[in-house]
Amino acid sequence: MATKAKIGVLGASGYTGSELVRLLLRHPRAEIVLLTAERSAGKQMREVFPQFSPYELPTLVAIEGLDWAKLGLDLVFCALPHATTQKVLKEVLTQAPATKVVDLSADFRLADPAAYAKWYGHEHHALELQKEAVYGLSEIHRRDIKKARLVANPGCYTTCAQLPLIPLIKAKAIDLDEIVIDAKSGMTGAGRAAKEAMLFSEVSEGFNAYGVGHHRHMAELDQEFSLAAGRDVVVTFTPHLVPMNRGIFSTIYVRGKRGRTPQELHEILLKFYTKEPFVHVLPYGEVPQSRHVRGSNMTFIGVTKDRIEGRAIIISTLDNLVKGASGQAIQNMNLVLGYPETMGIDQVALFP
Repeated sequence: MATKAKIGVLGASGYTGSELVRLLLRHPRAEIVLLTAERSAGKQMREVFPQFSPYELPTLVAIEGLDWAKLGLDLVFCALPHATTQKVLKEVLTQAPATKVVDLSADFRLADPAAYAKWYGHEHHALELQKEAVYGLSEIHRRDIKKARLVANPGCYTTCAQLPLIPLIKAKAIDLDEIVIDAKSGMTGAGRAAKEAMLFSEVSEGFNAYGVGHHRHMAELDQEFSLAAGRDVVVTFTPHLVPMNRGIFSTIYVRGKRGRTPQELHEILLKFYTKEPFVHVLPYGEVPQSRHVRGSNMTFIGVTKDRIEGRAIIISTLDNLVKGASGQAIQNMNLVLGYPETMGIDQVALFP
């Protein structure tokens, strides 16, 4: 029997942490040996999430005082709030430099410390680690991820927008100054902490935009699109909250460059993702639905023409807790540890 990697999940009582546990339980090469949760320390995972009642899992513990060297973890998933993550990961990687980390917070996604301070309102206190971090969009940065010690898992909105747009930007196929991303998220994207604005009666039967003109994911989009283009790119991005549990659904408007038609843009995406197991480009003219990827690590992409000549409408959708967070994190774990990339996360979507 193959040796299993010893895995820790920091912040296991949140949505992304619990999703990591759900997916790791069926991973043949992963053994969960550490689960942390500050407010739920001392509890069993089944007390926080009853669906885990049949499974033997470590007791939830507090992070403070853990001896990272003694734990001997092969890889740590960090699903802690931004700013908190920096201090914890400095301790982990100082005490146990051989441990690999996949961070699901925003703390290491932005390469520019000034951009992090601007968008997150905190100075960065782990600059050496920030320099080392590799941005974890698996399909685009696979080669660098394989060699990384610290992987910065992308945001859910950004994954959903980057997967359809980066191949087109790299191919110089679209006008970089006419990109509009209209995105919608399910409720779990707001996290599990109790918030008045997230109460059922506050969000049910409603639909609203938020972070209009200043959402934090804008910095991440600008960084990665600019990197792909070799020049500064600033896109229009507006997120919306919809009363569903899971999902990101992005409607993206672009203009073909040098007469590129929507069908040609579709062909570029189809060719780029032909061998990718977790990105599926639908036949030209078809558009996906968020429920068709729910519970899976898949991203579905559709391309159709706009009635305005030269413009295309691209629809991209994924599950924000899987491909938008925990599934992609395990995909990155597989890359870092040298496992088959699809291992443990090749499940079909839950439908209906």
